[in-house]
Amino acid sequence: MAERTTARTPSTKDARDDKRRTILQAAMQIFREYGFAAATTLDIATRARVSKRELYALVGNKQEMLIACITERAKRLQAPADLPVPRDRGALAAVLASFGAQLLREVSEPTVIAIFRLAIAEAVHAPEVAHALDSRGREASRAALRQIMDRARTSRLLDGRPAQLAEQFRGLLWRDLMVSLLLGVAERPGSREVETRARNAAADFLALHPMPNDDVTPRRG
Repeated sequence: MAERTTARTPSTKDARDDKRRTILQAAMQIFREYGFAAATTLDIATRARVSKRELYALVGNKQEMLIACITERAKRLQAPADLPVPRDRGALAAVLASFGAQLLREVSEPTVIAIFRLAIAEAVHAPEVAHALDSRGREASRAALRQIMDRARTSRLLDGRPAQLAEQFRGLLWRDLMVSLLLGVAERPGSREVETRARNAAADFLALHPMPNDDVTPRRG
């Protein structure tokens, strides 16, 4: 008796998710080629090989597509749910270096650089691109770093305002790399450069912020 094979049939949800990803990929291609203001939903539907009705049902209008594209990328820049509470300066350095490397890898990815260039190019005609990138994309990494800094302060490893500490670390991490990438005068850093840059940024940051005095209670806020 022949054995019965049990091939998995894609569910309706799987099919919808696949088609939605196709639409978002097409949207990013069209935005990059035509500019956000000049791009149309018909252009995107044609590239994705779907009807405009499907496009609106699965994703929405042009702005909703852009926000969805940015939001999907931003998920990679959130602090992990199991983010450890650093108990000593060595552990804090490791956490900063690890997250810094992740941030460099994700943000230097060509698609993300293209979104930044798009936001800059459309700043006058379509300011919603920049607003979406800042509120959805950049805020994810800022919030993650604020969380790291707040936990380090709770453990009495740092003193200061988490938001200010986070911005300072970002500055040490990127220096002028982002501008160079946007201008196309620098290559995306490789794995070794990413790890080295992240470790150096963590070391430089901690050198600027010595251990708080034990008799000083960290400020909240």
